[in-house]
Amino acid sequence: MNFNTNFNNIAESYLFAEVARRASAYSAAHPEKKVLKLGIGDVTLPLAPAVIKALHSAVDDMSKKETFQGYGPYEGYDFLRESIQRYYLSRGVKLDLSEIFVSDGAKSDLGNILDIFSAENTVLVPDPVYPVYVDTNVMAGRKILYANATKENGFLPMPDYSVNADIIYICSPNNPTGAAYSERQLKEWVDYANAKNAVILYDAAYECFIEEEGLARSILGIDGARTCAIEFCSFSKTAGFTGTRCGYTVIPQELKKDGNSANKMWLRRQSTKFNGVPYIVQKGAAAVFTEEGYAQILKNIAYYKRNAKIIAEAMDSLSISYTGGKNSPYIWLQCPDGMKSWDFFDLLLEKAQVVGTPGAGFGVNGEGCFRLTAFASEEVTLEAVSRIKSLLSK
Repeated sequence: MNFNTNFNNIAESYLFAEVARRASAYSAAHPEKKVLKLGIGDVTLPLAPAVIKALHSAVDDMSKKETFQGYGPYEGYDFLRESIQRYYLSRGVKLDLSEIFVSDGAKSDLGNILDIFSAENTVLVPDPVYPVYVDTNVMAGRKILYANATKENGFLPMPDYSVNADIIYICSPNNPTGAAYSERQLKEWVDYANAKNAVILYDAAYECFIEEEGLARSILGIDGARTCAIEFCSFSKTAGFTGTRCGYTVIPQELKKDGNSANKMWLRRQSTKFNGVPYIVQKGAAAVFTEEGYAQILKNIAYYKRNAKIIAEAMDSLSISYTGGKNSPYIWLQCPDGMKSWDFFDLLLEKAQVVGTPGAGFGVNGEGCFRLTAFASEEVTLEAVSRIKSLLSK
């Protein structure tokens, strides 16, 4: 027996686990202090009434023989896939039902999708980057290249044709930087991927926060994307399903190479390793894109957008440079006075009792940056901002 020693090449502790550990240690040592958390991107508003109603109805279904559900389709129930199909169509993107796969979240699929690709593939990820993209490929022993995302390019790196990559990760709006690609910019990435015979793994988990015209909400609306892109999305941030767990992945039928279909390979993978998302959860998710449900969802999203604006305006008042705060629930700020990321983390925790996420945990280019999230309650956001302003104004 031999272990996969590639695990030795990843950080011993996952970034957000380390943030939680340090915050918990501080709280244990200072129980009299109230710690405010703007670190991990977990939502705080309850599920929408339409979703709750659908969940209750689904529970009732499970109590009666004639409506009881056992194992469901590996790719998800048609009632949910059809609602996702209609959602895309409302934004001008036409999908075949066979291209939609329901999952327990985008994070899972972003890691699991690697099963259909060779370990010999070279991976291109932006830096800074969501840790899952890197860690899952390190675990598999793949070669990883980095596209520098910096303040100079607006944290939106563009294709470099001198770089040869097989698998390309793009997250827009980006986690952690909050930067979002325009349709024109994504077209350049699509052209690059097709020219290199590469695949783009497109993380659209935060598409619902986009409000500016010209910014892409789906890569599949870009000409040429159907031959080179897989899109991942989630109900976690769209509808508050972080604790309910449901997402979906879209794999176009045109994505093929050497007679192999990515769509068919993924269905085969799922039918082997995954028994699907629970019926009850899928019923709740299907309510998200009803007229009633989506109106309620938009109110929740607007709530988080107001929080983002509160944080962004505080950064403006402190003359701190940042990206995000608009089109994104994240504010990616430059640490004041040239401080390093973890030093700024310690300063905020110890002097203001506010928890954020150190940019260094997202990659080399994240050093000197810091991420705050808009997913706390408005009360916590206002109090945290007040504390930060008080501390940094001295």
